[in-house]
Amino acid sequence: MKKVGIIGVGEYLPEKILTNADLEKMVDTSDEWITTRTGIKERHQAAKGEAASDLAFKAAEEALKNAKLKAEDLDLIVVATITGDMPCPSVASILQNKLGAKGAACFDISAACAGFVYGISVAQQFVASATYKNALVVGVEVLTSVTDWQDRNTCVLFGDGAGAVVLSEVKNRGIISTYLGCDGSKLGLLNIPAGGSANPASTETVRNRQHFIKMQGNELFKIAVNTMTRAAEIVLEQAGMTFADVDIIIPHQANARIIMAVAKKLGIPEGRVYLNIERCGNMSSASTVTALCEAVREGRVKKGDIVLLDAFGAGLVWGACVIEW
Repeated sequence: MKKVGIIGVGEYLPEKILTNADLEKMVDTSDEWITTRTGIKERHQAAKGEAASDLAFKAAEEALKNAKLKAEDLDLIVVATITGDMPCPSVASILQNKLGAKGAACFDISAACAGFVYGISVAQQFVASATYKNALVVGVEVLTSVTDWQDRNTCVLFGDGAGAVVLSEVKNRGIISTYLGCDGSKLGLLNIPAGGSANPASTETVRNRQHFIKMQGNELFKIAVNTMTRAAEIVLEQAGMTFADVDIIIPHQANARIIMAVAKKLGIPEGRVYLNIERCGNMSSASTVTALCEAVREGRVKKGDIVLLDAFGAGLVWGACVIEW
């Protein structure tokens, strides 16, 4: 099996910024309430007509440039998203066409907030086995399109964005271990009830606002902390490492309190935890990858560093990954 690593990163955040002050004018909330409970100050919102594939395209272009590759060099495109342009075809197929990556195999992954880690794990197998040479993995969401702006408990959380990485064979670094998990018995804690084959769109589902994200935040908090902690422990054990070996942890950016609780349980100092939730909110599958891209750009991730990715989301699904940069 070939050693696989990330050779290029890229991100895109829509120009429009929605601040807590803006939300104060829309629902009964306040900057203090939002900040105290979530750590979020602002989030990005896609422009009208700006679809997931548009965000993904801009992030992918940057990742390819960073990797010094052309679109036609790609053999595989994997897109993690729950807010695709349409139910069919996949965002990956639309992105292939926009990039001009003719011949690349394409598919989407629906693993919510853990989508990017799932995508990394899946694409790694294809490159490691020499089935494909260069794989593009994208995490992208337009969550504001499925946000209920009348629900003060959830509308403050979500934002839009995209991040992308290129995976290829490397020599003395790369992905060391990945771990994925799921507990489908708790799927009712976080979901979008309507719009699928179980509950197709109808006048009733629209009237009942069932096409928006529904979440039982209080119940999810403890589960998220315990699950992300355990996922990190398992993936590091698989890598033959301890938390002392980790230079930086880049978690899914769902809630600052969840992230800090996980770091505390793991014994990882706050200085080794990367956060962009204050500026971006929760972007589901795009959160972990955009945070990774920013950390690389800012010099927080350097050659030889041990990077731990850790994510948890609807499904309930989770995933963790250890990378030597």
